Amino acid sequence: MKILLMIIAIFIPSTLIAKAETSISSQVEKIDLNIKEHEAAVTFLGISTGEATLVQGPNNESILINAGGKGTKAELEGLLSLYNVKKISTLILTNDEQELSYNKINQLITKYNIKEIITPPEILVRLEKNLDPSLPISFISWGVGTRKEILSEMTAEVQFVGNGPNEGMDLMLNFFKHNIFLMTSFSHRAEQTFLSKNLKDVNVFKIPINNMEESFSDQLIQNLNPQVSILFTEKGHQPKTDLLHDLHGIWSEVYFTKKHGTVTIKFTESNYEVITIPVEVEE
Repeated sequence: MKILLMIIAIFIPSTLIAKAETSISSQVEKIDLNIKEHEAAVTFLGISTGEATLVQGPNNESILINAGGKGTKAELEGLLSLYNVKKISTLILTNDEQELSYNKINQLITKYNIKEIITPPEILVRLEKNLDPSLPISFISWGVGTRKEILSEMTAEVQFVGNGPNEGMDLMLNFFKHNIFLMTSFSHRAEQTFLSKNLKDVNVFKIPINNMEESFSDQLIQNLNPQVSILFTEKGHQPKTDLLHDLHGIWSEVYFTKKHGTVTIKFTESNYEVITIPVEVEE
């Protein structure tokens, strides 16, 4: 059974609405998700460009998947502060489409005491050459089929890795019976791979940020059958109508970071709840 909770009053006064992404942390109180043993949270951060996903477990465990687009360092740090993140064990980079800033990554490593970076092989080579060699960081390359525990009781499995246009590293996170598909690639080759794997029972589907002008096949959407779909949307970009039609056709709850702001999904062993932290839409 899923629980959809689209309110912010649990954590912050209901009258507070952030005026812009970069000022969220100064407009609302700190958010304490109160993550206990056998619980986890996945937060899709409502930054203005690019995408960033925060994965949290008990005992202040935190992992960051991607770090936002160009010029979003202040937004990212503000949102991490909002969620009281002081330390990040691992940074996972699924692609380099959002203009990787080596200076930004160096600063994140230092500020959040990041110990390891996980990427596809090609990105790893560039990071090793361009990041500050004095930083105590381990570089790890993941390939198709890699399955690792990233947090207590949460595993990540690589479904596809590509280096062509619109390709990167695609991850399925598993937490007890919950499946969170963090899709990065939307090439024909990637889609055929996903269909061949017969991926099913997806609770949360993170749709690739670049897929604003193209759509997946109806067959893939039907196979995934996501209960919740998350789109990192940017100004001037909208998903195609047929994608939204397909998602609504399977009764998927669709969230846009541009419209709904930051979206947190908190998981227990058997249920989950969706919590949105909205931003004020510019007139």
